[in-house]
Amino acid sequence: MKNNYIRFDEAINKTLFSEMHKNNKTVYFGLGADDSSRVFNTTIGLKEKFGSLRVFDTPISENSMTGVAVGICLNGFSTIMSHQRMDFFLLAMDQLVNSAAKWNFMFGNKNKINLTIRLIVGRGWGQGPTHSQNLQSWFAHIPNLKIVSSSFPSTASALLSQSIRDPSPTLFIENRWCHQLKEEIGSYKRNSKKIKIGKANLLNRGKDLTIITISYSTIELFKCYGFLKRKKINFDHLDLLSIKPLDIDAIIKSVKKTGKLLILDNSSHEICSIGSEILSKIIQKNKSVFKSEPKLLFLPDIHQPTSFYLTKNYFISKKRLLSSIFKLVNKKLNLKEIYEDKFHDIIDDKKIFKI
Repeated sequence: MKNNYIRFDEAINKTLFSEMHKNNKTVYFGLGADDSSRVFNTTIGLKEKFGSLRVFDTPISENSMTGVAVGICLNGFSTIMSHQRMDFFLLAMDQLVNSAAKWNFMFGNKNKINLTIRLIVGRGWGQGPTHSQNLQSWFAHIPNLKIVSSSFPSTASALLSQSIRDPSPTLFIENRWCHQLKEEIGSYKRNSKKIKIGKANLLNRGKDLTIITISYSTIELFKCYGFLKRKKINFDHLDLLSIKPLDIDAIIKSVKKTGKLLILDNSSHEICSIGSEILSKIIQKNKSVFKSEPKLLFLPDIHQPTSFYLTKNYFISKKRLLSSIFKLVNKKLNLKEIYEDKFHDIIDDKKIFKI
């Protein structure tokens, strides 16, 4: 942290060190926990500091290893587990749904399942249909599971710390494009203090419309701030952070003010999505709140291609996002003013964010 910024992966690493130091009954294990890549650089130094009894790699056996994690929790430990890619975590659904999520309900809350599972999603580098999918909506359907998805280093640090201390099982979803994001140290220290699981983060205030984002989609909108402000479009921007519990009160409060809603989730499909759930809950509580038809931006209902050329039009582009915003606020947009990133499948990690 000699620079004036901290990276997302550094924030996770720093938080793991802090939580394991504070509680000697916290263990970390999973695929890549102590290999050369150290889970996208997030577990660097952990084994060297805390030893192989508290930090260790595991066999590639997702369901059995998740069962081991549940067993460790039942013996009074706080357990952090990494499965790296969410796609392969599907092999552990039995232990997640039928053991971790149900244990307290079935046995009278006599034991804590203090389990945090890190799951990594995200596009780029030819990941294709089996290494990129985000299935957050599946998990949100299960009672007694908390689902969080951070965006900036500050939110990653706060949410991870709270997840590790939470007595309920929590899925900590990370977009791999977030790992190299940089945030100013001052912003990091200030913002991380106010983040709470179950509370959306209001990043911008305005009366023209409400925009809701999740994970790296938050960064995509953040990069459009300057353009939108130059065009005098004032908007509420809510970064969800916690998918379950969902801060529906903050969302409804904003939509009541603006009357217009856009939801951007550039990693999920629309049917049975978190965005669809948000829209449903708003309508249940206040059918007449919208001044115009809400707009939901999601991935198309097909699997993600592997090819660089096929994915070019698969994800929601800056032009499509801004066109949707301008349409909602009844303003004309000159598409020639918008410049897309040169490479749609490589992250721009040069910018240092201040939020």
